Amino acid sequence: MLRQSEMPPDPTPDRQDSPRKENTWVMVGRYSQLALVLPCATFVGWLLGTLLDRWLHTSWISVVGLLLGSAAGLIEVIRTVQRDTK
Repeated sequence: MLRQSEMPPDPTPDRQDSPRKENTWVMVGRYSQLALVLPCATFVGWLLGTLLDRWLHTSWISVVGLLLGSAAGLIEVIRTVQRDTK
């Protein structure tokens, strides 16, 4: 049986202790995503709502789609920012 003092040191460094170094282009890609997510999600929500309006012969679903798309885009922006600030 090996004792604690006889065990070899862990070859992998602790990720929490090492500073987080990321490539500049990776960060540019992540933050340019923020500029596209909100308008694209809003547009997709509006587009799906408009298609449902035409199919169901209503006039209110496009507004709901617009609001749901905006909310989805905002949630994704918040998730991305929280992930990058940890």
